[in-house]
Amino acid sequence: MTADTPTPTTDDREPSLRNATLSDVTARRLPRPESITAVIRHHVRPDAAAAYEQWLQRIVPIAERFPGHRGVHVIHPPAGSTLYTVTIRFDSLLHADDWFQSAARHALLDEVLPMLDSDEEVKTVTGLEFWFHPGPGQKPARRYKQFLLTLCVIFPLTLFVPRGVQWLAGWVPALHDTYLSHFATSAIVVALMTYVLMPRITRHVAGWLYR
Repeated sequence: MTADTPTPTTDDREPSLRNATLSDVTARRLPRPESITAVIRHHVRPDAAAAYEQWLQRIVPIAERFPGHRGVHVIHPPAGSTLYTVTIRFDSLLHADDWFQSAARHALLDEVLPMLDSDEEVKTVTGLEFWFHPGPGQKPARRYKQFLLTLCVIFPLTLFVPRGVQWLAGWVPALHDTYLSHFATSAIVVALMTYVLMPRITRHVAGWLYR
């Protein structure tokens, strides 16, 4: 990069907001951060499962070093299957593209390809779609089914998680702050949805979901 080349930036601050009136700020639309999830499927050769697990342990911390990285979740194959599903999240499509086009990832991909029975499958989705990614040969889940299943999971969480945070506030006084308690509640709900409930529930109801 030469001295005349501008440095790329992802700075989205707006200095004009410092002097904006209350009515101007109120009239603005709420920001909607972009969330990109890449769903990666690897059909691993049975004799290469151990080597593939070691490869996963290497690639995950490398991906975490890229800007905008928001987490990786590995769904191990059920009994009788060799299909690994890896979901990797970034805060923007540009940051996701930086990772997927990087020399580091291509080098790691060259390492893993001999361990696979077929080329890797990659699909980039936004929002809640990554919870409803059909398997090979399955139809995409209908929107109303996605809505019903998500509602059935979120409804009890929004009932019980706030109560749990209120109970926890007895030991953590900082949680009496309205904004902090709302943040804690949202973080717990999203974590439970992403890492605990939705991956398991969508597997259990796959016969209905993708029918």
